[in-house]
Amino acid sequence: MSKKEENGLLFIWVVSVVATLGSLYFSEIRHYEPCKLCWIQRIFMYPIVMIITVAFIQKNARIAVTTAVFSVIGGCISLYHYGIQKLSFLAENAPSCGAIACTGQYINWLGFITIPFLALTAFLLIAGASFYLIKATK
Repeated sequence: MSKKEENGLLFIWVVSVVATLGSLYFSEIRHYEPCKLCWIQRIFMYPIVMIITVAFIQKNARIAVTTAVFSVIGGCISLYHYGIQKLSFLAENAPSCGAIACTGQYINWLGFITIPFLALTAFLLIAGASFYLIKATK
């Protein structure tokens, strides 16, 4: 395994760990109850931590296909979630999301950074690194 591939795996691991710890911070320390879309995003982020940990130990950059799939699907959900928070025409037609409204914004830093935006950023970084690894391993 080349140093670039190893660094790519490490990058994905760091991003996924930070995203996972960030989501746990918001829910367990700040006591922000996650909505249904937040839970779905967690379903796609949390496994990446375990998958990439094993891949890093095994020096297996071919796992990038799996992390790419998880991050693209999670990123699409994050993008939709961010859209219903920030675009009124989507928010008006958003389906009921359970006890916690998916249109709610626990944080709104600088007028655009919300929790789904942070998740989307992490998914995009992981997807980019995954596609880089896919190309590097061919």
